Amino acid sequence: MSRTVVLLSAGLDSVVSFKLAYDSYDEITCLTFDYAQQAHSVEIEYAAKICAMYGVNHHIIKLPWYKSFVGALTENTKPPELSDEMLEDLAAVRETARAVWVPARNVVFLSIATAFSENYGCKTVIVGFNKEEAKTFPDNSADFVASFNQALKYATLTKVDVVAPLIEYEKAEIASLGLRIGAPLEWSWSCYAAESAPCRLCESCLRRSRAFKAIGKEDPLLKRLRSR
Repeated sequence: MSRTVVLLSAGLDSVVSFKLAYDSYDEITCLTFDYAQQAHSVEIEYAAKICAMYGVNHHIIKLPWYKSFVGALTENTKPPELSDEMLEDLAAVRETARAVWVPARNVVFLSIATAFSENYGCKTVIVGFNKEEAKTFPDNSADFVASFNQALKYATLTKVDVVAPLIEYEKAEIASLGLRIGAPLEWSWSCYAAESAPCRLCESCLRRSRAFKAIGKEDPLLKRLRSR
């Protein structure tokens, strides 16, 4: 029986990666992290909804000590607002990314995930890292995954590997793939905030909006929210 652990934040990328894993493995275990991020309530709600829909194991990992860390994602500080034009300015985007950087987040997440993977007899950890976000967040890059996997040769007895199926994908390609494979995108949440609807102004919202616009499709989340 093939098993894997999936990091499921309920973001667009993680939901598409989840569906790819669900279609490929016999058994999956999903981990959702509560690190005091502003959107944690919505992310946990949506991730739990997806896991219940597909009948898969779901663990919520609380990291309360992150709450004391400075950063727009873990404070009441409003994340930076961007425009489509600003997304084309790599220097500007990298500067705004610093405001929402959570120290060593993916190192912490993957360390916990590989512990779960080894304990449950899984060979892989599935993540939603992608080419577009790697341009501004180095811990989403192929180099980061390769380096982490190198360390896992010494850190795990069973030689667990981190697998990023979207590592060469841009957001529009991810949105298109998600629709094609029937990923539950109506229960994905990309916004940095936890409101009744996405803000459509933070970097994550803008990238998502541009992705669906690029492929000429309506965002399933917005369609569901509109029909409530």
